[in-house]
Amino acid sequence: MMDMISNLNGLINGWVWGPPMLVLMGVVGVLMTGLTGVFQLRHIGHWMKNTIGGIFRNKHVTQHTEDKSISQFQSLCTALAATVGTGNIVGVATAIATGGPGAVFWMWVIAFFGMMTNYSENVLGIFYRRKNEVGEWSGGAMYYLRDGLGAKPGCKAIGAVLAALFSCFCFLASFGIGNMTQVNSISSNMKSAFGLPTWVTGVIVMIAVGAVVLGGLKRIASVTEKIVPFMVVLYIAGSLIILVTHFNMLGEIFISIFKSAFGLSAVGGGVIGFGVKQAVVMGMKRGVFSNEAGLGSSVMVHSNSNVEEPVQQGMWGIFEVFADTIIVCTLTAISILASGDIDLATGHVIEGVDPSSLASSAFGAIFGKPGEMFIAVAILLFAFSTVLGWSHYGSKACEFLLGLKATTVYKIVFTVATFGGAVMGQNLAWDIADTLNGLMAIPNLIGVLALSGTVAAITKNYVDRTFHGKKVKPMLSAFDDVQAEQEDSLRAHSGVLANSRG
Repeated sequence: MMDMISNLNGLINGWVWGPPMLVLMGVVGVLMTGLTGVFQLRHIGHWMKNTIGGIFRNKHVTQHTEDKSISQFQSLCTALAATVGTGNIVGVATAIATGGPGAVFWMWVIAFFGMMTNYSENVLGIFYRRKNEVGEWSGGAMYYLRDGLGAKPGCKAIGAVLAALFSCFCFLASFGIGNMTQVNSISSNMKSAFGLPTWVTGVIVMIAVGAVVLGGLKRIASVTEKIVPFMVVLYIAGSLIILVTHFNMLGEIFISIFKSAFGLSAVGGGVIGFGVKQAVVMGMKRGVFSNEAGLGSSVMVHSNSNVEEPVQQGMWGIFEVFADTIIVCTLTAISILASGDIDLATGHVIEGVDPSSLASSAFGAIFGKPGEMFIAVAILLFAFSTVLGWSHYGSKACEFLLGLKATTVYKIVFTVATFGGAVMGQNLAWDIADTLNGLMAIPNLIGVLALSGTVAAITKNYVDRTFHGKKVKPMLSAFDDVQAEQEDSLRAHSGVLANSRG
């Protein structure tokens, strides 16, 4: 049965992650970078100041709300909880083992343009969000596909179909990328580091997930805003120690990355072509798995933010990709490449080294057995928080497809499914997650492409008001009633917002 599932998934995966998908990902990222005037570079000081900088300067960024929305910082932490996961450790190791050090370069490329893809998703998510019957914001690709693309002449049916397809793929993906792969990594690492049987880990994780997930978004956000900063800072600190102790190797490491990215370290034309293809494919796949730009996933929690400005939440999307891939994944890659387990001349894994343990081996080389245990605990925290974030995504997809009442059943099934992830074969779990990632991305990227003009207009409106001082009506929502509500809220916070802009 497992062989049949694996073969079927392999066929679908080969089609989904073929050249058309890679081209589509690249085109959307490049297009949105161009239409927004390379916002991620031109206004880097502004989005840094109003995202990570705003945490320390603007109480509206971190302030808990009385209503069903969550703070901007909580939305970031919940989104990072879903993105900063095993993809940052196991995923980077897999990319390097399969695609060579050059895969890291292509992760950077997809992240640079992915910043604006993620930005665009968040802008559209806020612009087209609506409140459900209990007063909680509901937004995401399914809404801007149905209400944005669907509002264009002759596109009502295609918008509705794509919205339903995205929701179906997201629903299924929540059990793959957001459940099976994460819990599987937890169980395998806990067994390796502490000798804990996989079924025991499965039971413990299932109980912990249920305790949080069944409490709803407010509880998820409350937990993630405590876990995420702690785990990211701790992991970065450990990685920086490795970087400092191997500082003399940095030049060699970066040369290896760039040579491998373009096949310069290979011998023979055919091998060069294959090596470059592997580096590009693995870099892009693992990059997307890590930061999720293009999937339309994190926008579902960003849409729950108490923010009024679509561009403000878009900037959190830029920071999310930057923190996830440019910082965390890069530090993981440097740690692995400095460990001696990768031949920097050829880009191959040293014979006898288990590719799945590259990260723990890198930390073990510096910190000994405690280093390997540290990675196991890091994967536990990263993966657990990812499960929490993705439970919300799947819940929102379920709400869109079946209604709000069905989400309770979904949360129960999702919780129970974590046990299956703990005892499932690792390779199959990752392969299924790859496939579902691609299937989710297709309708979402079509929506972003179709609504690229809307994103450009909202961005220009914001830039005109913020940087050029023009007195124009802010573009806050596609719906008149929400626009009026958000304008009132924006005026109420105008003093705070004026002080936070730069």
